[in-house]
Amino acid sequence: MTKFTRPKRISLRNHPVYSENWVQDIIAEDPSILGLGELVLRDRERIHPRAGRLDLLLQDPNTYKRYEVELQLGATDETHIIRTIEYWDIERKRYPQYEHCAVIVAEDITSRFLNVVSLFNGALPIMAIQMQSYQVGEHITLVFTKVLDEVQRGLVDEDEDAISAPTDRAYWEKDKGTDKTVALMDRMFALVKEGDPDCELKYNKFYVGLIKDGRANNYVSFRPQKASVLLEPKIPRSDEVDALLEAAGIETLEYGVRWGNYRIRVTDKDLKAHENLFRRLIEEAKEQRDG
Repeated sequence: MTKFTRPKRISLRNHPVYSENWVQDIIAEDPSILGLGELVLRDRERIHPRAGRLDLLLQDPNTYKRYEVELQLGATDETHIIRTIEYWDIERKRYPQYEHCAVIVAEDITSRFLNVVSLFNGALPIMAIQMQSYQVGEHITLVFTKVLDEVQRGLVDEDEDAISAPTDRAYWEKDKGTDKTVALMDRMFALVKEGDPDCELKYNKFYVGLIKDGRANNYVSFRPQKASVLLEPKIPRSDEVDALLEAAGIETLEYGVRWGNYRIRVTDKDLKAHENLFRRLIEEAKEQRDG
């Protein structure tokens, strides 16, 4: 019969053996323990002149998004909140080519902290992760729980402001694209309809999105141009997808880090030769949206 051992909750703040540096070691060795994905360690105790040291700088190897992580034993306080935001601000200004997110990890995420952060969450990306420490026999284990997630900004058509930018099919046929590229978009949209028959096209001035049951559902968007269509499926960047597109000889623009989407320039020739590849990307985008 399997033996059961009840874990004992402990605090690391005044622990005689385990310290903040020990927690840093654990996270640095395996950043995935935070529950933010398969991140890699970029730097540790990163010096910021006149601002202190950033505990951990982590990065997503696929999207290149960076996480500025501040650790605190005990309860969150004003000093660590300010420090977390300050480090995030310094890093995003120093490396604007990346998407950045501030992360505070503490043993006790207080209600006061959550109230304060809620005032500006959405204006800046910030996460709060509560760390719980347990002793199981002779061993210590850490459990990380995300209690505050960053607010993702939506595309224009997913906001209340969408009403300010509607247009029609003729706008894309005459002003932005041509009859032929809009027809090319229709053929790609037919691939969308195969797996999502109830969705329709929604014409906006900045892109052509999807609408379903009266609501925006933009896991894929289109931008007809004069000689091609920019296809934008919302899927995480990966080496596998990069390799597939490169092998097919399909032109891509820089990955859209802010929106989390590929930007693929599709011609009539591309669609005829690689229809199954585009179908796969669209299906993956729908799966990502459906969760």
